[in-house]
Amino acid sequence: MNQATLHQLMTKRSKKYVDASHEAFGLRLATNISLISSLYFSLYPEKEKASYFPKLLDKMEQLFFKRPEELKELDLKRAKVGNWYQSEQLAGMQLYVDRFNKDIKGLDEKLPYFEELGINFLHLMPITTRPAGENDGGYAVNSYHKIDARYGTRKEFLAFTKKARSKNMILMLDFVVNHTSDEFEWAKKAIAGEEKYQNYYYTYPGRQIPDAFEKTLPEIFPATAPGSFTYNKSMERWVMTCFNSYQWDLNYTNPEVFIAMLENLLNLANMGVDVVRFDALAFLWKKIGTISQNLPEAHQLVSLFRMCLQVIAPGVILLAEAIVAPRNIIKYFGEGLLEGNECEVAYNASLMALLWNSIATKKTSLLYKSLLETPSKPQDGTWINYIRCHDDIGLGYDDDFIRDLGLSPREHRKFLLDYYCGGLDWSPAKGLLFMYNPKNGDGRITGSAASLLGLEKALEQKDKNSITEAVAKILMLHGIILSYGGIPLIYAGDEIGMLNDYTFLENEDHKDDSRWVNRPKQDWEAVNKLASKKNHASSIFNGLKKMIQLRKKLPVFADVSPPIIHPSSNPHIFVFERTNGKDRVWVISNFDENTQFLHVSWLFTIGIHPENNLKDGITGKKLKLERNLLQLSAYEHLWIMAG
Repeated sequence: MNQATLHQLMTKRSKKYVDASHEAFGLRLATNISLISSLYFSLYPEKEKASYFPKLLDKMEQLFFKRPEELKELDLKRAKVGNWYQSEQLAGMQLYVDRFNKDIKGLDEKLPYFEELGINFLHLMPITTRPAGENDGGYAVNSYHKIDARYGTRKEFLAFTKKARSKNMILMLDFVVNHTSDEFEWAKKAIAGEEKYQNYYYTYPGRQIPDAFEKTLPEIFPATAPGSFTYNKSMERWVMTCFNSYQWDLNYTNPEVFIAMLENLLNLANMGVDVVRFDALAFLWKKIGTISQNLPEAHQLVSLFRMCLQVIAPGVILLAEAIVAPRNIIKYFGEGLLEGNECEVAYNASLMALLWNSIATKKTSLLYKSLLETPSKPQDGTWINYIRCHDDIGLGYDDDFIRDLGLSPREHRKFLLDYYCGGLDWSPAKGLLFMYNPKNGDGRITGSAASLLGLEKALEQKDKNSITEAVAKILMLHGIILSYGGIPLIYAGDEIGMLNDYTFLENEDHKDDSRWVNRPKQDWEAVNKLASKKNHASSIFNGLKKMIQLRKKLPVFADVSPPIIHPSSNPHIFVFERTNGKDRVWVISNFDENTQFLHVSWLFTIGIHPENNLKDGITGKKLKLERNLLQLSAYEHLWIMAG
């Protein structure tokens, strides 16, 4: 579409803007329409699909007028602040509402708990309607904005989001953008024979096209959902189901699907959601002859969502749930002309996986190599830094980096699976295998942070030294994500060292999915004893609380400049620096069970001069050296700063 035609479309709309918020919408649309049109027509160049572009603009306008006034005001405030999501004031928690405290009302009751710990960013796992029985933990959606009755009502959720806003608490919810459940309204119409809705998904009467796709499509869940297509007897068609048989992949080559999903996205945002987690966005565009992951069209599609959202609700941002290789993660912030125009936030899955590698090997070589040789994120983007989440731990390391260290990628991954999943008697970790594929040796790891870091085994053995070490590991890893640069996200239960929950084996819907081992119900009995009982739970909770409080006092932790990585002279120690040009903080962690040392001459090279009244900010103790050596005990973690 040429510029003259775009100007005509804009002229027709500009007459409708009657107040400040509407004028701001018109200005945003005028600013972004060239990029929006470029993205749209790069995805939909066909003549018959081009006719949907004016419909897209009409839909954007309708969605803006539907946005609540209170949220429009918040949009304008955030637009003035700019990059509010990079603040050092943010500290998050991810949780299942029902497993945390029953329902939305129960969550509301626990707001003081979040405030005590310092949490002001909540990622609520899916709370919308889903099929009974198997539903992938809510990621098989029956609706994008109807609250499932088990959690409460829409009215209760809207009241909760309003209360959260009054406390300056940020809310993040999932938008399952790649697929719906087979009970979704579109799927039901497709099954009933409506061709329009059959075209909302990848459906085929025969196996020719599915077979062509499956030549290159990798299996996501090879143990429980082999293949990528499911036959629907009622419809007499094969349906693409890359994840589970009850999750139907949406066909974004159809522009009607994009427009309809944009409406679903805004309906979710209009409920008071500040950050939208784009689930499985790497899979959005499918193409025969490829693995249909991380394709250029997928990036263009995500950017089109982002730019439309930027016009309608600029106070809402997108998180890329792309658990992919390090070089591919960076791409979801946008590259080239799309840099800064894709997702504002991405999971730092690479850092997470690398930290677990360093725990198992007690070495930091792969951690350093990966961080130093992977491109930096754009200046306006930020990370979600985390240790554990509801999902598994994938071993998505760069094979070339592993080879450069003189290791076999396959053998190294086997070692990690053995270390964390019961294959080595001497390992303190207690985890489970997830989706192990004997054909290629690939597998993933499940388990709570505490159990993977040795606390479960230490408590079983009543070994006080091992308990102390496990607590130190838990605090060290959390200290790294709290200081590295981005939004730290703690998984609910990790703040009190909750262990694996093996009761999932007794549940017919969960027993074949070992991820449920790290989805325990919150132990409120342990929480209630935090103030009166000194144990591992209170040590972890109070240690995290102290670091969160300190983080919020240090502007240097705002994510306005990247961490400076300092390859250590000691292979067991990880060192990075945070600076804003005025203040400096050095974060130092010992990944070994033995005391380790750094020589003063090396400390000088990175700017640490002990005579300059330096201290560890976490303990408040003055930095001291013995015989020109900085000593770090087992799993010790320091934030070195001016005294």
